[in-house]
Amino acid sequence: MDQRVKKRVLHAGRGSLSPFADGDRVKFHFRSETTDEEPVLLDDSRKYKPMELILGKQFKLEVLEACVKTMLLGEVAEFTIDKALLHAYPIVAKTLRAAWDPAHKPPPTASGCCGMMMAAQQPQIGYPDLDGLLQRPQNLRIVIELLSAEAKSDYERESWALNEQEKLASVTELRERGNALYRDGKHEAAAEKYADALGRLESLMLREKPQDVEWNKLNELKLPLLLNFAQCKLLEDDYYAAIEHCSTVLEARPDDVKALFRRGRARARVWETEAARADLNRAAELDPSVAAAVRRELAALAAREKEKLAEEKEQLRGKIFT
Repeated sequence: MDQRVKKRVLHAGRGSLSPFADGDRVKFHFRSETTDEEPVLLDDSRKYKPMELILGKQFKLEVLEACVKTMLLGEVAEFTIDKALLHAYPIVAKTLRAAWDPAHKPPPTASGCCGMMMAAQQPQIGYPDLDGLLQRPQNLRIVIELLSAEAKSDYERESWALNEQEKLASVTELRERGNALYRDGKHEAAAEKYADALGRLESLMLREKPQDVEWNKLNELKLPLLLNFAQCKLLEDDYYAAIEHCSTVLEARPDDVKALFRRGRARARVWETEAARADLNRAAELDPSVAAAVRRELAALAAREKEKLAEEKEQLRGKIFT
């Protein structure tokens, strides 16, 4: 612990101190105040929700992360911190306040000639107490209660918290979990896993130049996910989404039988009948093993067309005789 930080335990924690590692997730409450004879409260997370921190992700207020690393689970401790370590506190506090209470806006800054001159001389955050800290840095007292700590292997980290290798590995894990959910008939949950995996792949692809070797490798991982996602959308009656995803696959693989068959089924449901027949017949030409399924789909399409035509004739006859 930095010599410029003084710690006082207010409530003992439990267990023994285990070394924290980068990627571990901690949740805690904190309350910050000045060290004046009559302290001024700055922020209190208990009014809103616990703070969550992924260690090692370059949190702007490094001293706060360092303080948490000295604590046991359930411990409540008071840290008196030298102002030299708190230069980022006003910016961090502004961000937290905006996240805690989006409807609340900071008071307007001074206007007019004098206000403009002051703004030119001093940075303005918009909260008088935080602007005061920017202009006159001072020591702070921060009380922290450590609520939970999870190793990075014990929770599913969000995409932003992963490096490139971890994100790529997570795509395969999400696909496998989606497949298991699909087999269990949980199509909506499976679609969520596929969508998450696709989002992570696309963020990786943005780092590469289209059609380069690495981009093509990532795109090859993306195509089967799109097919799985399209199948889920078919079962959810989201036909236009299924058409879109299958079309993306067919841009890269014009003779992909699964994409043709699933797009044909989706097109049939939205009355793109000629395009549906073209997709389904092409799938049967490429893979005779799907011919029977294609015949069933075409027969179902013909029956729906016949039924629709009869309904239209009935409606037209009713108009003629009214």
